[in-house]
Amino acid sequence: MSIKRETLADTFALISFGLVVGMLVEILVAGLSVEQSLQSRLMSIPVNMLIARPYGMYRDWVLGYSRLFGSRALGNTVLDTVAFVSFQIPVYAALVATTGATLEQVITAALGQIGALMFMARPYGMYMQLCRNWFVSGSMKTA
Repeated sequence: MSIKRETLADTFALISFGLVVGMLVEILVAGLSVEQSLQSRLMSIPVNMLIARPYGMYRDWVLGYSRLFGSRALGNTVLDTVAFVSFQIPVYAALVATTGATLEQVITAALGQIGALMFMARPYGMYMQLCRNWFVSGSMKTA
């Protein structure tokens, strides 16, 4: 896959996944209105555009260690979780810190976010791979 197509695929995957999952969480769990959630999701797009490809490259590097696991499915699940949490928590903490939160608030928010990221990691990894396949060949096969 060309760098341009990988960048487009990774960016599309993160923005679309973040839009749908983020809105569901914000509306159904956090109690935001549809308008508030749309504003939040729109504000997340520039950040997602900046981090999508670097995250995709980082995830590829982490998944390179799947040979350490006896099961490819187990390895991909564990490594998707490691990659997603270790990449997204510093980004999330930095975003929370820019709101003027105290260090204690940033740490508390980041620790609270870990569970959600662990839950979303493998579905997002599979979705990203599906988008990559789709952008290259039209195939909907996942990793």
